[in-house]
Amino acid sequence: MSLNDVAEREKTACLHVVGNMDNPEYSSILTKEALSFLTKLVKEFAPRRDALLQTRELQQQSYDAGQLPNFRSDTRAIREDKNWKIAPPPTPLMDRRVEITGPVERKMVINALNSGAKVFMCCFEDASAPTWDNMIQGQINLRDANAGTISYYDQSKDKYYQLSDDPALLIARPRGLHLPEKSIQYQDQPIPGCLMDFALYFYHNYLTRAEQGLGVYYYIPKLESMEESQWWDDVFSFTEEYFGVQVGTIRATVLIETLPAVFQMDEILYAMRDHIVAMNCGRWDYIFSYIKTLKNHPDRILPDRHVVGMDKEFLNAYSQLLVRTCHQRGALAMGGMSAFIPSKDPAEMAKVTAKVIEDKERESNNGHDGTWVAHPALVDLAMSVFEKNLSGKPNQLDFVSPEHEITAELLLKPCEGSRDEAGVRKNIRIALYYIEAWIRGYGCVPIYGLMEDAATAEISRANIWQWIHHSVVLDDGQTFTKQLFQQWLYQELNTIKQEVGDTRYAEGRFEQTADLFFELSTAKEFATFLTLPSYQLLN
Repeated sequence: MSLNDVAEREKTACLHVVGNMDNPEYSSILTKEALSFLTKLVKEFAPRRDALLQTRELQQQSYDAGQLPNFRSDTRAIREDKNWKIAPPPTPLMDRRVEITGPVERKMVINALNSGAKVFMCCFEDASAPTWDNMIQGQINLRDANAGTISYYDQSKDKYYQLSDDPALLIARPRGLHLPEKSIQYQDQPIPGCLMDFALYFYHNYLTRAEQGLGVYYYIPKLESMEESQWWDDVFSFTEEYFGVQVGTIRATVLIETLPAVFQMDEILYAMRDHIVAMNCGRWDYIFSYIKTLKNHPDRILPDRHVVGMDKEFLNAYSQLLVRTCHQRGALAMGGMSAFIPSKDPAEMAKVTAKVIEDKERESNNGHDGTWVAHPALVDLAMSVFEKNLSGKPNQLDFVSPEHEITAELLLKPCEGSRDEAGVRKNIRIALYYIEAWIRGYGCVPIYGLMEDAATAEISRANIWQWIHHSVVLDDGQTFTKQLFQQWLYQELNTIKQEVGDTRYAEGRFEQTADLFFELSTAKEFATFLTLPSYQLLN
């Protein structure tokens, strides 16, 4: 073998960091040892991940051809065996009455940890735009947070931020299976972003957390099947063996945020039974997935996203089935996100308060063990609702769900609601605001009183695509066409220009965003995630 052959083999056997390394702190994250571990994970698991994504595409093709999701016949024995349980959750994960979520940005990490919530779910996924700087700086921030040394000085406010004495429990959420990381390559191809996020977080934090009596805890997003869950469980087992740590050092909460996954919750728990501790109602992604999965079904078209709430039958059934399934297997059942943010207007804040209470009471009464909020100011409000129902207990694992059957028909039941011009125009503005911020590197954006992330932009985009695709007739009798959408899109672009002002508009990327949004919303083939084409536009 020639020297050139040897060099080529060595090149293809390791990772190549092609992202900017000018920041000297990045070298403390992308160490030789950390990259060696990441290389092993990529070699072992990336091919299987690629195959799983291909299986997703094939399954979606069957839905597009008319099939409806349903409970699996080949795993009936797993569902019907009522004796098996997951490994008991560790004590630190038993009290999760209120969790706050947010991006990996340093100041927001500190504020979330100091919020009074029981858990902070720090998100490398929907709440963070995956720029190279965001992803690596996020690892630095979480390493420092786990070490208790994180701090931040905001020059503009002349304010210093540091951790309180009793911060929230930190859980990291890596990216979904579908998202690549182009700044690290293996065999000249981008690696799976989820493996990068998982590996670097574990490598830099498992010893620090062990010294505190903690394992390494993750939230796992966007799963669609038992097989995908098994893939993650194998990643966990490989990692525990590689570092010589106890089985169960890694514990995961799985977001049930896709329509296919709600029909495989028992199977997901079974596949991950040594590592899973809870499931969560990722409601906004779930609504997006409902539209995406059933996009070709004219009898399953949802109304405007703003009227699709958890009071709708198909969503309430999803919440109830998750609670029933989790508690039967010894897992906690987490409720969904309240995306409201506080308002300075007393009348508006009263409306926000009433809506949050109504939402959290529904979740608590359904048997959920905890819930999510997006803003620190809502932590105490949500906590008060759950404390009232839990009567001093850390959870309600003993909650017994009503015995009524939750059928596939109920989980797929469409709902009625408005389909009007005002709703479409608001969808357009929200999507434009969010996507424009995302491609500038911001993944968590306050818009019209809500904290929006990628999931809500996805709902807006999918809602519009489906209405155009099926020529939906609006409440005023207009047929929603590509031409009508184009007209309203560029009118709303002008509205945004008026709202933000000429300077901010000129500095932004709104026109590029509008062109991308039009292309995604009118394409013959539905793009599986808007973040994939948008990823190429990231700063």
